[in-house]
Order: sequence, then C-alpha cells, then structure tokens
Amino acid sequence: MRVETTALAGLLVLVPDVRHDERGFFTRTFEVDLARAHGLDPDAFVQDSQSRSRQGVVRGLHGRGGAGEAKLVRCANGAVHDVVVDIRPGSATFGRWLATRLDDVEHRHLYIPAGFLHGHQTLTPTADVCYRIDREHNQAEDLAVRYDDPDLGVEWPAPVTVVSDRDAHAPSWQHLQHLLASDQ
Repeated sequence: MRVETTALAGLLVLVPDVRHDERGFFTRTFEVDLARAHGLDPDAFVQDSQSRSRQGVVRGLHGRGGAGEAKLVRCANGAVHDVVVDIRPGSATFGRWLATRLDDVEHRHLYIPAGFLHGHQTLTPTADVCYRIDREHNQAEDLAVRYDDPDLGVEWPAPVTVVSDRDAHAPSWQHLQHLLASDQ
C-alpha cells in the first residue's frame, strides 16, 4: 500500500496493492504500521460504519463540529464520486473541495482528518461505503451543507436521484461559514 497526499492538507489517499487471480482478488484494507508512519493513530478509531446506496443517491455533505472527527473511507462494492470540503477556519484551502472516485476496482481509501465535510454520489447500481471513524457520534455536533449549494459549487457527475430529508433541507455554505466564524 502507498500513500498519496492531496491539494488539501491532511487529506490522504491510501492506494492498496490489489492482487488478482482466477479466484478474484485480495487486498489489505488497513495497515497499522503504514498508518502510524503517516501520522494516523490506528488506536483512535472507535467506530466502523457502512452505507449502501442506489445509483444517483447523494449522501452528504456532512461533518462534525467541536473537536471534529477523522474518517478512513473506502468503497467496498460498486463506485462512488466522493467529495470532501475543507471547513477549517484559517486553512489556506478553506472552502475548497476535492472529489475522487472510490471503487471496488482500485480499492483506494481516503483519510479525512477533522475539519472537513464529506459526501458521495453512487455511480453504480449499488455501492457500499465503509467508514472507520475516530469519535463516537454526537448528534448535537452534526454539521451539514446542502449538497447543491451554489456558493460551494460541488459538481456531481450524474443526475441526483435521491437525497435524505436532512440533506435536502441542510443549511447553506454561507450559513456554515457564519457558524464557524462565531465559534472562533
């Protein structure tokens, strides 16, 4: 497995070595020593979650206030267009977003540090996304921005078929900016 940096400081792409043969494939999905070598504390992860979505579904853009939360995200089945948004006040890339494809072919993972919104759109008939998270969920710290906020300008590659009521009624990017500024 190798680790690639991105234009958003702290956001890492983990690229595993996938071995294919007549049976299918084999790949490692996590390596403790590699994580530590890149500043990740493998003991910090306290929760694993998984979602399954149909084609066109958008989940997000979600984040966590307070101390935030870090996530290790991968697509175990299918493919998604995965999006992260830097919401760290004072960051040189505040308000910038980055998209990458996560799928069951390349098996790339994203390490998303605290201070980012995250969301994805399903590109295949179904997709399973797995999350390893470093904090217990606290609903009072939930943050969200509407997936189609024009000021943020996230580009989704396909027509959006379904979003949750929460995501459809999420606040604007401008609202979140004011909220973050008032926390300073």
